[in-house]
Amino acid sequence: MQRIITSALFVVLLLGVDWYVFQAVRTVSQGASAATQRLITGGYWFITLVSLLGIAWMAVSRGTPPTALRTYLTSAILVLFVSKLVVVLFLLVDDASRLVRYVFAKFSNQPAVAGADGSSGISRSQFISRLGLLAAALPFTSLLWGMAKGATDYQVKRVVLRFPNLPASFEGFKLLQISDLHTGSFNANPEPLERAVALINKQNADLVFMTGDLVNNIATEVEPHIATLAKIESRHPIYSILGNHDYADYVDWSEQGGASAKAANLDRLKQNHAKIGWQLLLDESHTIERNGEKIAVLGVQNWGAQMRFPKYGNLAQAHAGSGDAAFKILLSHDPSHWEAQVLEYPDIDLTLSGHTHGMQFGVNLPGFKWSPVQYVYKQWAGLYSQGQQHLYVNTGLGFIGYPGRVGFLPEITVFELRRA
Repeated sequence: MQRIITSALFVVLLLGVDWYVFQAVRTVSQGASAATQRLITGGYWFITLVSLLGIAWMAVSRGTPPTALRTYLTSAILVLFVSKLVVVLFLLVDDASRLVRYVFAKFSNQPAVAGADGSSGISRSQFISRLGLLAAALPFTSLLWGMAKGATDYQVKRVVLRFPNLPASFEGFKLLQISDLHTGSFNANPEPLERAVALINKQNADLVFMTGDLVNNIATEVEPHIATLAKIESRHPIYSILGNHDYADYVDWSEQGGASAKAANLDRLKQNHAKIGWQLLLDESHTIERNGEKIAVLGVQNWGAQMRFPKYGNLAQAHAGSGDAAFKILLSHDPSHWEAQVLEYPDIDLTLSGHTHGMQFGVNLPGFKWSPVQYVYKQWAGLYSQGQQHLYVNTGLGFIGYPGRVGFLPEITVFELRRA
């Protein structure tokens, strides 16, 4: 019922936005022939009708995990909606200007200033409408590109990190991090992940980590990709942890066997990590040894300080197992864990997280990065430091919800460890 109410409210909002934006479309098309105007009007409202029918279908249908059709239909509707909101912003500015001039004229007993409208050229309304529609083309084309290309445009990022306490035997040691694979979003198509694995192996890493969210919700989502992921190469064991999506907390299990079915799903997911060949760290620590010198790799279950994510992880337990290793790396899916707990352990030198995806949308330029997710997470993409401790937030290899990426492309991170 709540889903139907939410969908109904969205429909009302969508219709209001559509009507407002149509005023701009009608203004811009004023100079066209009557037949062309009818075609534009019919096409505009036909697309709106298809969107409404899509929303209605998703509101009454059920399905977990979401089908590819549901995912792409939802995304198409949101792409259109976001683009129309850009037009609305321009129209609101124009209407606010008109309102101010009208109020000024009323109180000053002066005639309202006509503004930029004149006997030649285009009117103010036409100019604002054209400008708004042109501006809307930017997010529209960007989001479509993100779906067609950006979602699997894998990028390798290289980071050199220096530590005064790094054992000499680990000078030049190469770590590789992947995160947030969300294999359910790839359905059964192996090609994208095959390309990603080939690129991972090309980096010739000493140690590989996967920092959570192997699936969207259900353990079986990864099973078509086990053979592909098992090809990832590392000189040492590949370590993995669980992310918030791996616990299937977002699935309604009431009609699927309840708590026992949910627990069985998690057990199956853990077994799938083993089938891939990954060592899943559940609040525990392992050591890597070179020439008698050791570094420790700690891995905790998901622990998030933000929103309402359950706190499954036990950092104290994982840390206790790391002993007196000279250098310690922590795998923790949610970066909000770093300031909430991790910094209380000064011997944890490097924390590797994921989770945010960079919201799969934003501006990512040298020296400047922006995404809406930064208003929720203080550490959300890239490298952060406090004293001698460092956190790196990987923006993820896969995608969920919006089946694309703009600005923050799928990431494979390679770290080279150096002595300070």
